[in-house]
Amino acid sequence: MKNKGKITSWHDDKGYGFISPDTGRDQVFVHIKAFDNRDRRPQPGDVVRYTVSTDSKGRIRAGKAEFAGARRAARTRRRPSAAAPSLAVGFLLAVGGAAAASSIPALVLPLYLVASAATFVVYAMDKSAATRGTWRTSESTLHLLALVGGWPGALIAQDRLRHKSRKRSFQAVFWVTVVANCAAFAWLFTADGARTFGSIVDMVLDAR
Repeated sequence: MKNKGKITSWHDDKGYGFISPDTGRDQVFVHIKAFDNRDRRPQPGDVVRYTVSTDSKGRIRAGKAEFAGARRAARTRRRPSAAAPSLAVGFLLAVGGAAAASSIPALVLPLYLVASAATFVVYAMDKSAATRGTWRTSESTLHLLALVGGWPGALIAQDRLRHKSRKRSFQAVFWVTVVANCAAFAWLFTADGARTFGSIVDMVLDAR
């Protein structure tokens, strides 16, 4: 018979947290590896069922953990939608069209493509690390990649890999980076923007 409790704290970057048992006893340590279903990340407030065991040092820890109602949720698992990829691809097509029309510097499109591809790979690696319970990529790094132009790749990764798509705090910051990047992209259509971008490229090339 499994115990039941609520996750009262969770350190997602480190992959562990603590469960407060319904019986009112001391909190129980739980590692991400204890969860059979790692598609969903634990969060404070989640109700879980678990077994109790001890580690090599005799410390109590949770094992065979599962979210309450996980079986019902598995039947209604969200399928990837076409909206996110359509938005990402549509934006990249718009960038390509603007570059072809010489409205923006031609180098902008390959920069977006490279940044998006790199960001998708980083998301995939972080998803794999989350599943294995190993060291994670920091959220600040993911946001920085989105800010510098990798947000189309991030958007596709969130939808296709089902990673970082349900954490509201992450999504709030992510969409701020998207808006900021789009504002910078719109600025490239101005004379000052194109001139500044050209100056930055020249500085980079001169540094090499």
